[in-house]
Amino acid sequence: MKISIANDHAGTEYKKFLQNYLTNLGHEVKNFGTDSSDSVDYPDFAHPLANSVTSNETELGILICGSGNGIAMSANKHADIRAAICWNEELAALARQHNNANVICIPARFVTQELAQKMVEIFLKTEFEGGRHQTRVEKISC
Repeated sequence: MKISIANDHAGTEYKKFLQNYLTNLGHEVKNFGTDSSDSVDYPDFAHPLANSVTSNETELGILICGSGNGIAMSANKHADIRAAICWNEELAALARQHNNANVICIPARFVTQELAQKMVEIFLKTEFEGGRHQTRVEKISC
C-alpha cells in the first residue's frame, strides 16, 4: 500500500518510528513531514499530505502533531479528506468502519509510540462498512 505520513515538530520521533514499522511491512511511505524538532507550522505539512491522498498518489494518510487537532483541522479543509483524531484502538477502527476516514491523526503528546503503531495497524486493516454509514459519509462534504 502507498501511505503518506506527515508531522510537525511534536511528531518527528513518532513519524520515524511509524515510517520504519510501515516500511518493514512492505508499504511504500511518502514523507511530507519535518525531520526536525524545531518548531514548525503544522498546516505546511498537512496540506501536501491531503493533496497526496485526494490525488490518489497515496491511498491513506497518517498525520502526527502534539494534540492531533491542528493537523486534523488543516487536512479536513480539503474536499474528500476525512481525517480522524484517534487516541485508542476502538476509535481507529470506528474511523474506518463508520466514517471511511482516509487519514488518521495521532496526538503524540497523549499516546505512546506502541499505541500509535497499533492504531495505525488497525486503521490500515479495517474496511469501511458502507450501508447506512455511506449516506452519512456523503453528507460530510459541503
